[in-house]
Amino acid sequence: QVQLVESGGGLVQPGRSLSLSCAASGFTFSSYAMSWYRQAPGKKRELVAAIPSAIGSTNYADSVKGRFTISRDNAKNTVYLQMNSLKPEDTAVYYCNANIGPMTLFSWGQGTQVTVSS
Repeated sequence: QVQLVESGGGLVQPGRSLSLSCAASGFTFSSYAMSWYRQAPGKKRELVAAIPSAIGSTNYADSVKGRFTISRDNAKNTVYLQMNSLKPEDTAVYYCNANIGPMTLFSWGQGTQVTVSS
């Protein structure tokens, strides 16, 4: 049974940082590209960052380039999202998923709420 468990969210002031984690189980984590998505209230879920299964380039939404960094630890079956210089518009529920191209493979986890507010 596939599980994706996101954690690390919280309430932070603008300009501060947060680090998110996604612990994956039930599939061969190292074989799949992984991505972070977010969904703000009243908006569609959007892709934030993606990382390939092995060697390759990471990709970021224009809105987070230079501020967010995606990484993975295949030994721990975990993907991370380091978020720096947070802005109020980064407020959303953040999710991870495995990918083949633009297609997500598994049911969404519960996500982790990130709120950026002074």
